[in-house]
Amino acid sequence: MAGDTLSPSVSRRALLGAGVGGVLLVGLHLPLGGRSAAAQPGTPFNAFIRIDREGAATLVMPQVEMGQGVYTSISMILAEELDADFARVRVEHAPPDEGHYTNPMLGVQATGNSNSIRAWWTPLRKAGAGTRAVLVQAAAQRWGVAPSACRTEVGQVFHPESDRRVGYGDLVGRAAALKVPSDPPLKTPGEFRLIGKPLKRLDTPDKVNGKTVYGIDARPPGCRYATLMASPVKGGAVAGVDDTEARLVPGVQQVVVLEDLVAVVGEHMWAAKRGLEALKITWNDGPNGQVDSAQVWAQIRKASERDGVVARQTGDADKALGGGQVLTGEFEMPFLAHAAMEPMNCTAHVTPAGCELWLGTQAITRVQSHVAQALGLPPAKVKINQHLLGGGFGRRLEADMAVKSARIAQKVDGPVKVVWTREEDIRQDIVRPVYRDRIWAKLSGDRITAWKYRITGSAVIARWLPPGYQKGVDPDAVDSAIDIPYDIPDLRVEYVRDEPPGVSTGFWRGVGPNNNVFAIESFIDELAMKAGKDPVAFRRANLGKSPRLRAVLDLAAEQAGWGSPLPPRSGRGVATQVSFGSFIATVVEVEVDEDGDVHLKRANIAVDTGIAVNPDTIIAQLQGGLVFGLTAALYGEVTLDKGRIQQSNFHDYRMLRIDQVPPIAVHLIKSGEPPGGIGEAGTTAAFASLRNAIYAATGKPLRRIPFNRGLLAKGAVA
Repeated sequence: MAGDTLSPSVSRRALLGAGVGGVLLVGLHLPLGGRSAAAQPGTPFNAFIRIDREGAATLVMPQVEMGQGVYTSISMILAEELDADFARVRVEHAPPDEGHYTNPMLGVQATGNSNSIRAWWTPLRKAGAGTRAVLVQAAAQRWGVAPSACRTEVGQVFHPESDRRVGYGDLVGRAAALKVPSDPPLKTPGEFRLIGKPLKRLDTPDKVNGKTVYGIDARPPGCRYATLMASPVKGGAVAGVDDTEARLVPGVQQVVVLEDLVAVVGEHMWAAKRGLEALKITWNDGPNGQVDSAQVWAQIRKASERDGVVARQTGDADKALGGGQVLTGEFEMPFLAHAAMEPMNCTAHVTPAGCELWLGTQAITRVQSHVAQALGLPPAKVKINQHLLGGGFGRRLEADMAVKSARIAQKVDGPVKVVWTREEDIRQDIVRPVYRDRIWAKLSGDRITAWKYRITGSAVIARWLPPGYQKGVDPDAVDSAIDIPYDIPDLRVEYVRDEPPGVSTGFWRGVGPNNNVFAIESFIDELAMKAGKDPVAFRRANLGKSPRLRAVLDLAAEQAGWGSPLPPRSGRGVATQVSFGSFIATVVEVEVDEDGDVHLKRANIAVDTGIAVNPDTIIAQLQGGLVFGLTAALYGEVTLDKGRIQQSNFHDYRMLRIDQVPPIAVHLIKSGEPPGGIGEAGTTAAFASLRNAIYAATGKPLRRIPFNRGLLAKGAVA
């Protein structure tokens, strides 16, 4: 979009149109949490919509595509209100520009928190509707008729009375001179022609035929290849390097030694990898060299004994829990790695004029600013070529891979593609936090009358987005806990921040909601058992005023055949959640054999996510997310010894095998509410529903992820 500029004198939430080089451009300003959204004089304005004189629409994506289908769904939203010809829609990545592409819910230009559709639903509908309005006005002027007498469909404006039609491309010049309405009327759901349909994804054909270029595929002219080994201990440094044998490896061109890492540059990746293996590196481990998992768990368990900062309080839970029988539970989740299909990588070229990067990132401006800081450059001197992501899961919200690549590139003449091996990817991961949750509850018949819930764990937000960490509460850590859907008169939710030694913690496809839904919904089953009630009936009794959640609970139970007989050592487990703005109930059915192995038989998910932009995408995301979560529940754990992550590849950081994946049926409830989030919700659903199925099959209330199958063997004592 070089050369495309728009007037800087626009107000927040104002839509603006301008013609540049025969193209209609429409941009959108959003409130940025107190920061000025107005562009400075001379600052380029990169638009959301471009229409050329041939009538083709190019949509600039404020969110990134990492397999979740967001390019298609966002395109559907824009094209719906624009009445564009969806077959002629093209998409391109937005550049780093927080003045125009800041996510309205996050306050930064980033993709995460399952909010791409939630955040952009209304703003982008207005962008499309505003563009359509000026196209209609241009056609009406051309014909000398009232705009209200005109209609639009499939990239054309038509006048029913005279049966005249004109394509959008022919209206670009006239429309560019018109003022775009600041608050255009939007379609009603009954008028949608794209939204709600299971349209094929825009990114699928090129992925199938191999044309898609991921970050790992980028090859600028003269590109060399490198792989690296960073200090295996957080905070450690290189003590010494013997590269004699590495330099003898055919194809090895250079060995780069930095304070905290060593990289080998070669003619191709195989040469770089073999050269790295031939290095003899000694490390100064630093202060974390003796950290192990036992120390991490001892620290967090001790921290969980102290009172936390109150995140929510209704009534007086401490007083209500003061007498009579109090039921208690403790639940734990371990460190988890991301293990995205595309390992971490970044191609970098550093010259005296600046730095250019090729990669896929969830946070493009974060990468730009961190690399600029590391190289001592102004951000404008760091150019980023955004690519599709081969999996993100929160890992690519971090900038470490780009910073390390840029630092290596400073020592290399020409562009260098730095690719982490799978082992480096896992051992250098910014892991999902460990959590420990303590619950105290009181029952009266089948009603929960008092509830105290204490979350202990790392504050990812405090590191990643410090302004979001307020008054000692990490909003992600307490997500799905402070908005627990059950009607409990005396309720208290606390948060204790505990930063584990020896690792950096980050986002992992659900993070806080994963932890909280697991602990809460697992304990709800234990309370149901104590009350002598069926788990579904017990939930219904305590849901109170939550008709959307009750509806998905009833649907999931019905579709799963809840209550029908099952063979011995088989069970169904249910979990409900209000997470990421969506209402979901999940029922998983399992069989546990006499050796304690868990066999997944089937799963049913019922969801009310508001208006379903693309039902196929929703179904795929819930299915994939559930598999991701089931994998972690059965196998996922990262452990430390002498400061080092012990897992390295898929032999010791297992994935669910294809023959283990059960049939997963997703049932959508039609809704007129604004869309909710889906990308992480399936993962969040997995932990408790699987745990409760195992509980129903064996009677053993497991409270720690990953599930210890040794405790499930016939005759084993929990």
